[in-house]
Amino acid sequence: MNTRTFATAAFTLATLASGVAMAQNQQPAAKTAVEKCYGVSMAGQNDCKAGEGTTCAGTAKMDYQGNAWKNVPAGTCASIKTPRGMGSLKPF
Repeated sequence: MNTRTFATAAFTLATLASGVAMAQNQQPAAKTAVEKCYGVSMAGQNDCKAGEGTTCAGTAKMDYQGNAWKNVPAGTCASIKTPRGMGSLKPF
């Protein structure tokens, strides 16, 4: 019985040690750079302030509102096509 307990404890310790070693080898996820892109959000789905009379996220009154922005991967805003034109780095 004593040998079985010792073997179980040794196995558990080895498992925990390998888990710690694996956790130390993992790199944290790199943060993707983003930019504010105006005129690409749907009504109620903007990331923050949508101009005068609004407060913050989810306050855009209409689709593709020109003063409502959405965070998009950096460098992609001007290539986003909407029914009202392309995304913009400045409000319109």
